Amino acid sequence: MSDIQETRSKRTPWHLWIIGGIALLWSAMGALDYVMTLTKNEAYMSNFTPEQLAFFYGLPAWVVATWAAAVWGGVLGSLLLLLRRQLAVWIFLASLIGMVVTTIHNYILSNGMDVMGDTFSLAFTAVIFVIALALFIYARAMRKRRVLV
Repeated sequence: MSDIQETRSKRTPWHLWIIGGIALLWSAMGALDYVMTLTKNEAYMSNFTPEQLAFFYGLPAWVVATWAAAVWGGVLGSLLLLLRRQLAVWIFLASLIGMVVTTIHNYILSNGMDVMGDTFSLAFTAVIFVIALALFIYARAMRKRRVLV
């Protein structure tokens, strides 16, 4: 093993692998939701009301784009974190921004609060925000500790 590889593996904290792995699984669930919704997968979407389906299927293209940035940014950021790349910080930030913009549209700029504004949906949106923010902060801390190169 080269000196660079040995140094890098010695200073990679164990928690990076756990957080990165959990983040990848979490993000993969978001990606699955994104794909199933956009492809209008009948089995997946069968639990939603007709009003909710109309809302999801009527999202403007720019909201679909910010949602994509949030979801796929989470997947890419998680992979980059596991690969110990500094770019993970910026990708997680883009994912967080995409999530915030999508949420602003869904709950403030449209009728999403009426359609999906139940306690569970709002709480789950808050959980998504907290996780996205935490991943950004964690990646930034790992960059400052020079774990990400």
